[in-house]
Amino acid sequence: MDDPSLDEREHRRALRALSLLNRVSAVVSSYAPFVERLARERGTIRMLDVATGGGDVPVALALLAARRGLRLEMSACDISAVALAQAASHAAQAGVPITLHRCDVLRTPLPSGFDIVTCGLFLHHLDEQPTVGALRAMAAATTGWLLVSDLRRTRIGMALAWAVPRVVSRSRIVRTDAVLSVRGAYSIGELRGLADDAGLHGAAINPAWPQRMLLSWRRP
Repeated sequence: MDDPSLDEREHRRALRALSLLNRVSAVVSSYAPFVERLARERGTIRMLDVATGGGDVPVALALLAARRGLRLEMSACDISAVALAQAASHAAQAGVPITLHRCDVLRTPLPSGFDIVTCGLFLHHLDEQPTVGALRAMAAATTGWLLVSDLRRTRIGMALAWAVPRVVSRSRIVRTDAVLSVRGAYSIGELRGLADDAGLHGAAINPAWPQRMLLSWRRP
């Protein structure tokens, strides 16, 4: 999906498949305790999802927050106009107000002042120095939590990357990217070192279902 010449229909199909994979991986459930805790502290909280893709995670999180009586103002950004159009459509269908920004986190300053910044399935696309830059940029955008969910590079993860997309999607892009993504992913130890290089000292990086990891860092 990094290829700018990718056919729009294929891109949208891949985004829908990623939405399903995010649901299976329970990403929203992993973010929810941090959102609820901060919302209880601060009242209305502003949240930014970076590299949002089709916007499935921020929309699902906004719906969950509403069910729990939490006040959440949602924003999201992505480099892709196709992804942002998909996110806008998804949010409108779900009745979720969302502010969308088109930006490249590696080259464009992110909007700032958010209580929580989240990012999923993005870092495995990047080499080490761009990863450090992305983490530093996302940390600068939050006054509270930075939460990053990504793949772990493991043998089990590689097997799942080959098998699961063939069950849940007919997208050739997802089937190809899944294996490449796990190959490009970091281990927990590697990501911890990059987080330290980005100045995220004290960040927690824990295994998450099924073969993901969750980085959580709160601004002191």
